[in-house]
Amino acid sequence: MAKRSAPEINAGSMADIAFLLLIFFLVATTMDIDTVISRKLPQKQEPGSPPPPEVKEKNIFEININRNNQMLVEKREYVVLENLKDKVLEFLDNGGGLGSNEVGNCTYCKGGPDGVVDPTSSDHPNKAIISLRTDRGTSYEMFVAVHDVLGQAYIELRNREAMRLYGVTFDDLLDQKFNDKENVELEEKIKKIKDLFPEIISEVEPSGN
Repeated sequence: MAKRSAPEINAGSMADIAFLLLIFFLVATTMDIDTVISRKLPQKQEPGSPPPPEVKEKNIFEININRNNQMLVEKREYVVLENLKDKVLEFLDNGGGLGSNEVGNCTYCKGGPDGVVDPTSSDHPNKAIISLRTDRGTSYEMFVAVHDVLGQAYIELRNREAMRLYGVTFDDLLDQKFNDKENVELEEKIKKIKDLFPEIISEVEPSGN
């Protein structure tokens, strides 16, 4: 009696199904991406170097965030995140006095609301310091969100000045520089705009336990 051969299983279709499942999981699976902040850390001060100059209190814009993510601005007013940028813009763009390094009055500053200069606010953008203090219980999401708002304020002012001087936004200058890294003229333009509104953010040691 002839021996019957065992039926073969077509594995080709199974491989196709496995491949399709793999594609599905690759497309449908979400991956957590850490939110980061691009900041340049201060350089170590060399021994014997001169002490930093004294800073007037009115040239410091204080932001304090407690463990409940509530934000106190200038030690007197609780501000929600949506209103923070306007407060920062008024401070940076005030131009109420002389700048540092023998720079005179800010000729490009627009002042506060209705163009009114506040004598109790910052003298010049190159003297204006944002001081940020958090609590050890402050959420990381709130910390990142505040930094994002501060960055938006600087970008808005830099875009304005870039349009005034060069007819393009500061963002456009950065894009052009990304595509033409050897362009010295672009680099000088970007530096000039940054010098008009230098990003000076000081992070104070967090409070709380």
